[in-house]
Amino acid sequence: METRELRYFVAVAEELHFGRAAQRLGIAQPPLSRAIAQLERRLGVALLERTSRIVALTEAGSVLLVEGRAALDAVDAADRRTRRAALAATGHPGLVLVTKAGASGELLSKLLDAYAAEPGAATVDVLLCGIGEQERLLRDGRADVALLHPPFDTTAGIDTEELSTEGQLVVLPAGHPHTRRAHLRMADVTALPGLPMPRWPRLDGTYPDGPGPQVRDSAQLYQLIALGRASAVLPASCRANLRRDLAAVPVLDAPRVTTVIAWPPHSRSRALAGLVRAATRL
Repeated sequence: METRELRYFVAVAEELHFGRAAQRLGIAQPPLSRAIAQLERRLGVALLERTSRIVALTEAGSVLLVEGRAALDAVDAADRRTRRAALAATGHPGLVLVTKAGASGELLSKLLDAYAAEPGAATVDVLLCGIGEQERLLRDGRADVALLHPPFDTTAGIDTEELSTEGQLVVLPAGHPHTRRAHLRMADVTALPGLPMPRWPRLDGTYPDGPGPQVRDSAQLYQLIALGRASAVLPASCRANLRRDLAAVPVLDAPRVTTVIAWPPHSRSRALAGLVRAATRL
C-alpha cells in the first residue's frame, strides 16, 4: 500500500462521504473514488459499502482505519524526528517535552531547573496539552519526551522511568456538604447526586458512553465542577492549582497515580538521555 492511498482511505473512512473527503484532501472526487477502488482490488477485500445514500465501513475497512491511522502516524513521526535530529547535528539540539496542563507542575519546574544546570544542556520547549493528549503527541513524534500518569496513560511500547507516586482526591464545588469530611471512599464519590464523573477522550478522540460531561482540559473540567455539574477524582498534586470556588477531599481507596518520564525506545538523543538522568536524580 502507498502512503497516499492510506491517507485517501482514512479521509473517506472518517468522513463517510466521498465529496467531503475529496474537499478535505483538496482533490476532485473521481480520482479519489478510483484510488479507493484500486486499493480494494489490491487487497482483495471490500473496504466500504456504498449505496446511493450512504457510505459505511465493512469489518475489513474498520480494521484498516485503525491500522492506517497508526501507519500514517508512524510516517509523520519519522518525518518530525528526522528533521529534529538534523537540527541537533548542526549544533542546535533541542527537546520538546509534553505534559498535561495543570499536572505535575512542581515536579516539572524542578526538572527543568535541574537539567538547565547541567553542562551542555539543550533547550527544552514545554508543550502543554489537554487531558489524554500527551501520550499521542509523544507517539506521533511531535514531542521527544513526556510526563505520563499511569494508570490513566498507557506506556506499552515506550521506555519509562518512574519519578513519583501519589494518592488521589475528589474535587467538588466549594461549599458542598462532603467538603467538610476528612476523607471519602470511591463508593461515596460515585454515589454523589448530580455530580457525575467526567468522560475523558480516548486516543482516537472519541468518548466512552456515560452520563458525565465530555471534558478535554482542566480549565473546562474545573468550570463544570464549580457550576455543580460534575466531580472528578484527580492526583493529589492538583490541589496546588485549584480555584477558590473548588474544594478537594482525599479519597482513601482510589488507585495511586504514578508519574513517569517517557520517551521512544529507539531514541539516540544525548540531550534526551541527559534530561532523563536529571529526572531520575530528583
